[in-house]
Amino acid sequence: MAKLGLAAIILEGMPKDGKWYSIFIDKDGVQFEDAADLMGKGMYEIDTLMWEKYPNKPAVIGIGQAGEMKLSNAGISVNDPENEPGRYAGRGGLGAVMGARGVKVMVVDDKDGPGVEIANKDLFTEGRKKLTAAIGEHALTKKEGGLWAFGTNVLMNIINEAGGLPTRNFSAGQFEGAAKISGEAVAENIEKRGGVGAVHHACHPGCIMQCSSIYPHEDGTAFVSVIEYETAWALGANCGIDDIDYIAAATRECNDIGLDTIEAGNTIAIAMDGGYLEFGDTEGALKTFDEVRNGTPLGRVFGQGVEATAKAFGVYRVPTVKGQSMPAYEPRAIKGIGVTYATTAMGADHTSGYTIAPEIAGVGGKVDPLDNTDKAGLSLTFQSATAFIDSTGYCLFIAFPILDIPEGWAGMAESVAGVTGLDITGDDVIEIGKEVLKMERLFNEAAGFTTADDRLPEFMRDEALPPHNVKWDMADEDLDKVYDWVHES
Repeated sequence: MAKLGLAAIILEGMPKDGKWYSIFIDKDGVQFEDAADLMGKGMYEIDTLMWEKYPNKPAVIGIGQAGEMKLSNAGISVNDPENEPGRYAGRGGLGAVMGARGVKVMVVDDKDGPGVEIANKDLFTEGRKKLTAAIGEHALTKKEGGLWAFGTNVLMNIINEAGGLPTRNFSAGQFEGAAKISGEAVAENIEKRGGVGAVHHACHPGCIMQCSSIYPHEDGTAFVSVIEYETAWALGANCGIDDIDYIAAATRECNDIGLDTIEAGNTIAIAMDGGYLEFGDTEGALKTFDEVRNGTPLGRVFGQGVEATAKAFGVYRVPTVKGQSMPAYEPRAIKGIGVTYATTAMGADHTSGYTIAPEIAGVGGKVDPLDNTDKAGLSLTFQSATAFIDSTGYCLFIAFPILDIPEGWAGMAESVAGVTGLDITGDDVIEIGKEVLKMERLFNEAAGFTTADDRLPEFMRDEALPPHNVKWDMADEDLDKVYDWVHES
């Protein structure tokens, strides 16, 4: 999009004829085509068909069957350089929104596009060099660092050791099979199986962190890309499953149907907790995807996510905030991320204020994860910085180096100033981020949300989490402090 000079694609209204459409965008404009022949197809087939039709290997943005059915857990797929549909705008039901617009797929061909107009090339270059140097220096993001070697799933053993790995539907904080589904285990299988398997794989041509991977079948042919930490946890530990090949198969199902892997894994865990399946049942878990793909009554329940499934099976332990299920960090054992879960506009969103950095990884300082002290302030700071980063289009993982290396922080801001022409420095990042958060908060208020929605589920106050035997004990008053500044003049 950026190479075409586009900052966003906006779809307004719905087709008056009730038809489904595909959209093709290139330097010459926009074309709408009837998508009747694409309906009912999964994203692997869609991506293949689009590259056969359009020879310049364009970006393919689409929805699987879940989006067609407008299910709450439907995401939007974006292909990677190998044309794998493994890059998802997964959370929040965006696939259902795209489906409601009657759009099956958008194809963006940037060939011969004008590129990005840079307001101050010297400042941009200076900032880019500082940021790139910081990324190349930091232990997590440098070549042969943690993300490069094992991807995001480097966190599996770390979070498990900290007692913050949600297990068997958030009933424990450690999983005995964590090592079998960790980033180290994935990398070992990739090396052993060979073929097209790859670690330190780039999710796009310009990526220098290369935290992705291609996971192969035993014969070395492509299986799935990529098994992220959140995915391995949701489909694995939270379901009591330690089979990495099952997780690869389930991930591929999610990618094809168009489901967010976090919500899908949590939904299966709810079905297990409710007695529909046994924890650890890989065969039964895979069958749930057939139900969703085929749009059966039960499949539509599963496709609506955790809260709908919990109601159907009468489950008390429902790990959601504002209707969205929690990701792979137990808030009873990692208090700051619990504040983020509770107060973020989206609800249960770790990426909006990743306090795991200081609480677990020691990035940007070291904070005791079990201590409640000033976790409201910590979360707000991280939410503000994240809002700025997200608004620029930068990968969120630049947060690791820029939090530890001041030149990286300054370079990030300078690169943004260089592109946009804005008169900003690193000193302005947090305040600009807070303005973004304010807009989100006011939108939520207009939609009817109040501070009463900024709460974690009651079972987390009632049930002590092993191994630390801790409960969620953050005072509501402390949660309310996170956004008490929004209406100040």
